[in-house]
Amino acid sequence: MIAPAMSELSLAQYSLIALIFIWSGFVRSGLGFGGAVLSLPFLLLVDNQPLVYLPIIAVHLLFFSSLTVYLNNRKSVLQSGDAAVSSTPLSTVDWGYLKYGLGIMIIPKMIGVFGLITLPPALMSSIIFTIVACYALTYIFNRPFKSNSRVLDIIFLMLGGYISGTSLIGAPLIIAVFMTHVAAHQLRDTLFTLWFILVAIKMVAFVWVGIDLQLLHALLLLPCAGIGHVLGLKVHEKMLKAETKVFFRILGSVLLVISGIGLSRVVF
Repeated sequence: MIAPAMSELSLAQYSLIALIFIWSGFVRSGLGFGGAVLSLPFLLLVDNQPLVYLPIIAVHLLFFSSLTVYLNNRKSVLQSGDAAVSSTPLSTVDWGYLKYGLGIMIIPKMIGVFGLITLPPALMSSIIFTIVACYALTYIFNRPFKSNSRVLDIIFLMLGGYISGTSLIGAPLIIAVFMTHVAAHQLRDTLFTLWFILVAIKMVAFVWVGIDLQLLHALLLLPCAGIGHVLGLKVHEKMLKAETKVFFRILGSVLLVISGIGLSRVVF
């Protein structure tokens, strides 16, 4: 199965795609997640080809997640004299819980990847819009997913792994578990490392079945995502300290509207 090439688009559509990838880079580095879930619905409204945009988003995530984790670990070592001379320098990644979470997610992840490469694009887009609409409601009503038991942890991780396999938008479910078990100062880099591993699995599956990775488009859009990434890094600390309920309610409302429009276009 080979994904279709990016269709001939107008200048306005290309400009919108560039702006969306700036937004994607911004939320990915600013929040530590959301590069796909908060941008994919907008991309599908511009050009409804999920198997075109998912590889581009995946390539960007691989690049920026590895770069961010490397720089943060390097900064952590340089800022700690003890860590700098120790044989086991301080890490910004909780490797223990990362391995535990991956052990639970890996099989649902592979099932989700298989679904992505076999489902028709229209059905795949409908699933993406529906999932995003559910996330949007949690933002609007300030009821984020929360896990308070081991059983719920496993359910959320399995669902998050499956959704990540189908569309790279399983982050809210996965974060609900990781944020209760990983220290705050390690959370973002642990998530970035997790996203890198999950996306790498997806990319291998893409190559295996012959899906075009859209490397040229990913390279051309990399500066846009880079601009957003730098802006997101600058506001990350401020966003952690600020009151973000209003921001997420507005964002949820926009996502709900976009998802509704997207679903109506697919259905009708």
